[in-house]
Amino acid sequence: MKTKIISFALILFLSITTVNAQNSRPSFAILGGVSMQNLVGKDNNGDKLTNDMIIGYHVGVNIDIPIAPQFYFEPGLLFSAKGAENSYGSLTGTYHLSYIEMPLNVVYKGALGNGFVMVGFGPYIAFAIGGKSTIENGNSSLDKDIVFQKTVEDGDDYLTVYAKRFDAGGNIFVGYQMAGGLFFQLDTQFGMLKINPEDLRTVPEFTESLAIKNIGFGLTLGYRF
Repeated sequence: MKTKIISFALILFLSITTVNAQNSRPSFAILGGVSMQNLVGKDNNGDKLTNDMIIGYHVGVNIDIPIAPQFYFEPGLLFSAKGAENSYGSLTGTYHLSYIEMPLNVVYKGALGNGFVMVGFGPYIAFAIGGKSTIENGNSSLDKDIVFQKTVEDGDDYLTVYAKRFDAGGNIFVGYQMAGGLFFQLDTQFGMLKINPEDLRTVPEFTESLAIKNIGFGLTLGYRF
């Protein structure tokens, strides 16, 4: 799955870049926004995860490359903060994940008023650069760095949260760009890859159903020049 997503992203980028050689010049944007983030999927028993959303954010840049009348290829580079919260009895766990993320969107822009309505979609790839977990029980708490590895081995700490560094998924957004270059958009992002590593500390039947993925809904503001 990971290889297919990377291959699709590279083919999309190369083919659109070739087409762009005969179109008008690209434009650049700086952008940022807030989002409601969650970790969804299934637990060890195959039941739906019941985590709660937390507030995340993203900041970065992108480039708008014309590929056809009213259509644009829009790769970008973002810093994104994601995660979730959950509760079990008197325990509350909060999980924060930080990513360097590359969205590779195709965007339609249709004239509306003095600006343009935007509809965009495409894949993203992301690499985790840090993370923290906080477990609270009454007045006491335990803070630990999230450890990134593909496999959890026998002897690894049971109080540590483990995750995979690589993530990939899809973006969908709608928005509006004003004549002066200011724009806003409503974003939806859904992860397609499991970010939980294989856990060899337990029997396979207990972990093979576990599937944790990122999901988020947000608002982005930016300026294109």
